[in-house]
Amino acid sequence: MNIRTSINCFAIIALFGLLSFSLNAKAQEDDSAALVAIIDAVEKGWEQADGQPFWEHFLDFEGARYIESGGQNEGLTDLIEHHVEPEGDALDSLELNFSNIETHFEGDFAWAIANVEVKATVKRDRRVIHNRGYQTFLFRHVNGKWLIIHTHSSSRPVKSD
Repeated sequence: MNIRTSINCFAIIALFGLLSFSLNAKAQEDDSAALVAIIDAVEKGWEQADGQPFWEHFLDFEGARYIESGGQNEGLTDLIEHHVEPEGDALDSLELNFSNIETHFEGDFAWAIANVEVKATVKRDRRVIHNRGYQTFLFRHVNGKWLIIHTHSSSRPVKSD
């Protein structure tokens, strides 16, 4: 092999590597956008006491657990029927905001960490809730789409703004 052929082979390999890197970076950007869109849908589901986004974006499996401020729901049905949907009857003006969402990928596994702020008024006693904290979402890539497999939320009452 002469020097010219070696340079051409090197150029082709370098170009292939650059193209592969670019495609992987683009795929990760698309996947990151997909995770943020899922989190947005879940946020709206919580606010509207609507379980549909949860059925659509969570992987329902035996042993699933969802943790929120020291409480736990075991399984997707428990989360939706005993937490998400009843909050519509218990709370006025629920506002949930996930912000500063960071996404991370490891093959078919991903996680997102977000700041969370919750505002609502308890219907029963008109007590105002205003908490801030953090939310973690764990995802698996299953059959071509990302699904939430676990969530953990921790927040505290806001002392002052």
